[in-house]
Amino acid sequence: MQQHNVLILDFGSQYTQLIARRVRELNIYCEIHPYNNPPKELENFKAVLLSGSPSSVRSEDPPHPDLSEIRGKKPLLAVCYGAQYLAHFSGGLVGQSNTREYGRANLSFVKEDELFFEGISAGSQVWMSHSDTIKELPTNGLRLASTHDVENAAYRIEGEETYAIQFHPEVYHSTDGKQLLENFLVKIANVAQTWTPDSFVESTVAALQEKVGNEKVVLGLSGGVDSTVAAVLLHKAIGENLHCIFVNNGLLRKNEFTDVLKQYEGMGLNVKGVDASDRFMDALTGITEPEAKRKAIGRVFIEVFDDEAHQIEDAKWLAQGTIYPDVIESVSVNGGPSATIKSHHNVGGLPDFMKLKIVEPLRMIFKDEVRRVGASMGIDKELLGRHPFPGPGLGIRILGDITKEKVRILQEVDAIFINGLKENGLYDKVWQAGAMLLPVNSVGVMGDERTYEKVVALRAVESTDGMTADWVNLPYEFLQKTSNDIINKVKGVNRVVYDISSKPPATIEWE
Repeated sequence: MQQHNVLILDFGSQYTQLIARRVRELNIYCEIHPYNNPPKELENFKAVLLSGSPSSVRSEDPPHPDLSEIRGKKPLLAVCYGAQYLAHFSGGLVGQSNTREYGRANLSFVKEDELFFEGISAGSQVWMSHSDTIKELPTNGLRLASTHDVENAAYRIEGEETYAIQFHPEVYHSTDGKQLLENFLVKIANVAQTWTPDSFVESTVAALQEKVGNEKVVLGLSGGVDSTVAAVLLHKAIGENLHCIFVNNGLLRKNEFTDVLKQYEGMGLNVKGVDASDRFMDALTGITEPEAKRKAIGRVFIEVFDDEAHQIEDAKWLAQGTIYPDVIESVSVNGGPSATIKSHHNVGGLPDFMKLKIVEPLRMIFKDEVRRVGASMGIDKELLGRHPFPGPGLGIRILGDITKEKVRILQEVDAIFINGLKENGLYDKVWQAGAMLLPVNSVGVMGDERTYEKVVALRAVESTDGMTADWVNLPYEFLQKTSNDIINKVKGVNRVVYDISSKPPATIEWE
């Protein structure tokens, strides 16, 4: 497997994660590393990609990696900023474009006898996002493609397996982007397409056995896809040495604590339920700021695990269902230049007082990949199809301070919404859905009497991996009935609204 990895050097582009997604879709394993902190073991990578960047090579201090161990030694594909970087520092000229090119464009010229553009011809749509342009190619550069406004839209360096493109093949709007990536990785770099769910399970189980050995692991189950798949992987690797704990933080969905424990019966996992709801609620008293709530929940989560771990003799590891988007949104990837969006409760390490080491078998894969891995191990389809649910639970769906009464209200609202989606055959058409309790009251009329009660917002989105998402156009009839049911059945709510914001610019959760 290591001989067929692809390295993506990240210059801080918003599209870097999409490059990884497209490469993975080709059944090729890839990793993202910051341009200023590349992996030392370059021999593990068969090809390298350079991402785009919000920076300009013409700035005073542009991102400037040392490519001496890569250029001419490994197949290299440079995208957008990467293409400008190769030109600027290798004898070419990059200047400000006369016409800033953002969005769709079409290739007006393609050097079709090039393997790089096999199956792609003039007229193919590509996606541009840049304000600089390559005015002169680098030394030994050969132009491969142009658009109406960008003469040097693609080029290669003669004498090397080095290719560069000004457009973004990773974006769906580049209609032949996947074909171009396949041409480069498979036909030019000869990377084997061997990364499949089965191969991931095999290599991960082996790696877990080597890493953990005969030591005991404590895992926090949530009832969701990520922690369940992580548990089954660990169970395959270490069997009875895995001790699973499901914590009731008082912020779960209605009846979720008992339902989830029943769900794991018969799966062969050693699961213990711990009701720590009062402990979490006490820690959240008076806290309103979103990040403070997340950190308080994360702190108590760790403390509860520390207490439970002490009851397991010789427990050495804490396992978590962390996945790649959690890592990307919480911190810059591997310390790189990308911006932090928000913190995740299971990302960022453990406090010094906790002596457990962390193991995260899913840390480098996306949500849809987690589901495919779970299916390959025979996990029930209904469980794998369950919508994502945030680790802090309803704590980040109740805006403002959290009280038991607010949790009760939101649990009732959420149950009506989610059950309604299932009953109307809409649940599997939605990637994630939930309700938010807003920190405002509105005037209403019920039975000729004035009310002044809470407002809830319903949210349903479609996505592939949570990195981007669009709101779902649910049928008006469904929304009408759901709104009526919530207002009539949930005491304390007199108004329901529907969130029609996409990610970006919004996030899926409100906090």
